[in-house]
Amino acid sequence: MSLKLDGKKLSLEIEEKLKNYISFNERMAKRRPGLAVIRIGEDPASGVYVKNKEKACSRIGIKSYIYNLKDTVDQKEVEQLINKLNLDKNIDGILLQLPIPNKFHDQRLISNINPSKDVDGLNEHNIGKLVKNEDAMRSCTPAGIINLLRSQNIRIEGKKIVVIGRSLLVGKPLSLMLLNLNGTVTMTHSKTKNLIDICKEADILIAAAGKPNLINSSFVKEGAVIIDVGIHRLKTDDENKTRLCGDVLLEDVIPKVFAYTPVPGGVGPMTVTMLLVNTIISWQKQFGLSSTLNDLVP
Repeated sequence: MSLKLDGKKLSLEIEEKLKNYISFNERMAKRRPGLAVIRIGEDPASGVYVKNKEKACSRIGIKSYIYNLKDTVDQKEVEQLINKLNLDKNIDGILLQLPIPNKFHDQRLISNINPSKDVDGLNEHNIGKLVKNEDAMRSCTPAGIINLLRSQNIRIEGKKIVVIGRSLLVGKPLSLMLLNLNGTVTMTHSKTKNLIDICKEADILIAAAGKPNLINSSFVKEGAVIIDVGIHRLKTDDENKTRLCGDVLLEDVIPKVFAYTPVPGGVGPMTVTMLLVNTIISWQKQFGLSSTLNDLVP
């Protein structure tokens, strides 16, 4: 039987560890960690994600500051807010909830975030540190994936790993993290030729293509580990209902693999948990607290 890499279960275990860490160190720091989340516009999915992050902060003792901005604000106003948060000593982490309306230059906004508060790990300073394999904020979804693999003692070093997708959010930073952990990494994308043949060589196959049910059993070798980063809401035969799926046709793939991530309940919860970890790591460094959480950051 294939092993389910249960991100929901692992995230709750890590949350308990984080809650205890905050409780133990709050007196020394004289305040709880603080996370600021900036949401621009009314994208409904973003609204759900922000609410989930706010709830997660509340569960473990992080104070959240939510900024819901109308899409009528301009680039300069958002930059001014970021600069204000950079200087706020009660804020340890700043997150710009993506996507944002097209009129904004998202990378320029991210570049304005103080690298030590860039809990999404997307500032070019932190990306550069990742390339050099130096200590810095790490992107949440890739870091969550590595923690999932480690939780089940799935070896990365020396393994053939194929990543499908080259986004700045997942594909690129994940490939670099795996390379830093001595995996043999192949990054593929929509222009890759012979994709199936390349994927079938993978000991670990990571699907972050953004295409529902793209990967079936023909892509996967016997006994591989498959990580599904995608999440999509598809209509069912009942027009009033939808269902969630990932980039992987799981029911076809599960009989063939050693381990897999479910959708939902796999990578998603770990992304939120790593956001909490990054916020607390920033808080830890500011007050010189014990570094007992550093093993969670790849």
